[in-house]
Amino acid sequence: MKGRKWIKKITAAVLAAAIAVSLSGTGFLSKTVAYAAEEGAQAALPQQTPEEAFAAAGLVRSVYTNEWISAEQATIRPIAVMMPTDKIAQPSYGISNAKILYEIMEEGEISRQMAIIDDWTGLSKIGNVRSCRAYYLLEATEWDPILVHFGGVVYMKDRITAPDINNISGAQQYGVGGGSPGSGAFFRTTDRKAPHNAYTSAPGIVNACAELGYPLNLREGVYNPKHFTFAAGINTLEQYGAAAATANAIDLSQIYTYTKSAFVYNPADGLYYKSIHGKPQTDGLNGEQLKFANVIVQNTKWVKLDDKGYLAFQNIDNTEDGYYFTKGKCIHVTWQKMGDYMPTVYYDDFGNEIQLNEGKTYIAIAQKGRPVLYN
Repeated sequence: MKGRKWIKKITAAVLAAAIAVSLSGTGFLSKTVAYAAEEGAQAALPQQTPEEAFAAAGLVRSVYTNEWISAEQATIRPIAVMMPTDKIAQPSYGISNAKILYEIMEEGEISRQMAIIDDWTGLSKIGNVRSCRAYYLLEATEWDPILVHFGGVVYMKDRITAPDINNISGAQQYGVGGGSPGSGAFFRTTDRKAPHNAYTSAPGIVNACAELGYPLNLREGVYNPKHFTFAAGINTLEQYGAAAATANAIDLSQIYTYTKSAFVYNPADGLYYKSIHGKPQTDGLNGEQLKFANVIVQNTKWVKLDDKGYLAFQNIDNTEDGYYFTKGKCIHVTWQKMGDYMPTVYYDDFGNEIQLNEGKTYIAIAQKGRPVLYN
């Protein structure tokens, strides 16, 4: 049957061209002949879907955003950069390139950010770069990144020095020792005072990796390609009916009491625009305000470790909940993470894995007991 259909299509194309030729002598222009022949030939060819066309062009879906990227780009390890939320340290440079942005509380009621940046190789200024904490490593390893930080604390001593962790540090990597691998990748500026003036760059990271023997491509056998599940089209959350609450504004001021991080939904582009300290949070490289297709609040067990206020979070768990925000709506979720290199998976209240929308994702690792407000 298929063969007959093809014959019919090809015959129709030939007949259309022949009729056009015969009519050309009766006043039709010669271009009519060409048009008819071209139209018939196109009808005879199978048509590619957009998905097939992108794949044929050597593009693949990004594991971070589900957008089309080159196959070569998809093999490059991302960087996980520790960036401050301090008011005096704003704006950060290169932060708008983060496809995944984590925010987690630290000691002193001040949060910090970890930017997962996959397309970092063209960035001339990244940072400023601040110190790391042990619980960031459990989030970072999901992506097999090159961790970029400026020192840390003793509680991360054992993990940061493990062979599987590839880190570049501008100071002692766990605060009181461990050396500073790749410290030559950093530079300081004169426009701010330390510790808010330490930066790195793509060439600096590449050189440090060469010096330390870190691969720039995702490590086979280490990297876990399973991450988010994305919607085939646009997920409006309408399928949840009344369980999907209106969420045009997201207020994290009771979670992050210093930064008072917040989001406002823009229906024109379907994205949430982020603010910090009551002002738009922007990128120093391009002046763009940070915006996200997906916002996740992940309630997490936590404890205070000592009198200095250092914290610990139970990042590996399967009993906690949170919220998923997208397209001006919100649903309740639960989450599960089984190990270092395992993904954090989010489920709706029916036990189905949630489907994220194409684009960037912000994840607030929230101290359990601190509420998120939205309306």
